[in-house]
Amino acid sequence: MTTLATQVALLVAGIGILYFGAEWLVRGSARIAATLGVSPIVVGLTVVSFGTSAPELVVCLVAALGGNSDLAMGNVLGSNMANIGLILGITAMVRPLDVAARVVWREGPLMVLVTIALYPILWDHEIQRSDGVLLLIALAAYLFFVFQSVEEEAPEILDEYQAFVRNSVEGNGTVRLHDLGLLVAGSLGLVVGGYVIVTAAETVAVALNIPQGVIGLTLVAVGTSLPELATSVVAAIRKETDIAVGNVIGSNIFNLVAILGTTSAVHPIGVSPAVLSRQLPAVIILSVFMLPILRSGWCIRRWEGGLLVMMYLGLFAWLL
Repeated sequence: MTTLATQVALLVAGIGILYFGAEWLVRGSARIAATLGVSPIVVGLTVVSFGTSAPELVVCLVAALGGNSDLAMGNVLGSNMANIGLILGITAMVRPLDVAARVVWREGPLMVLVTIALYPILWDHEIQRSDGVLLLIALAAYLFFVFQSVEEEAPEILDEYQAFVRNSVEGNGTVRLHDLGLLVAGSLGLVVGGYVIVTAAETVAVALNIPQGVIGLTLVAVGTSLPELATSVVAAIRKETDIAVGNVIGSNIFNLVAILGTTSAVHPIGVSPAVLSRQLPAVIILSVFMLPILRSGWCIRRWEGGLLVMMYLGLFAWLL
């Protein structure tokens, strides 16, 4: 029991290290980018989006390289579920979230299509290196599409990104040693936190006789989603609600194409039958369930946020 308690404490500590590593990485790199004259919306769409998804990437890589594909897949799929059910749900309960037209007509449906498109890739029970390359090509196409459409954004959304970056980044026009230190410390924190999480999660799963995929779907997934939760709640409190919704949808797309693509390009990821029969369908169900909520009055109301949380908990119980 003492050993189990120690491993649980290490798991929690690893999540904490991972969270602060992502926070420092985002803050340091965003400050440097802003100092170098990169536009706020580009900083928001790249630096912030990548930084909040960095924990999932590190944990997925460490798990896959260690031969723990169930934990890697569980982490990615569980994070996408947590992003929709917990993060959007909780954030909407804090403050109702306005939904931009592009999210309703473009990014929301695209997220669902990308999720469904995983089926033929996973059908042979392995994401091979060639599949990873295809996913990375899809990532490049998605980023190109996003940047091409930046100029079409509504002025109020551009203003939100400018305000968000301005509130998150303090700079005086020069790259400071402190900013570089945050960048390095954040990167190290991600690596150390990711290693601690995977090691502790494997031990806890064995001690409790719980499948490692379940640990990935639950504790690890929720832990690696904390940066998205922090970003979304802060944006909602500042009334930058378009960013809160866009951050979650963009992060889910990024998780599927960038994280699975990068990881499988480095090391093939095994896919268990449970992924095809239960885990991926659960992500699709929750994603499709979200679409009419996005269109309902172009706003996620508090009661709809509560509905998302309850739907997440119901699917969570089904997966267990």
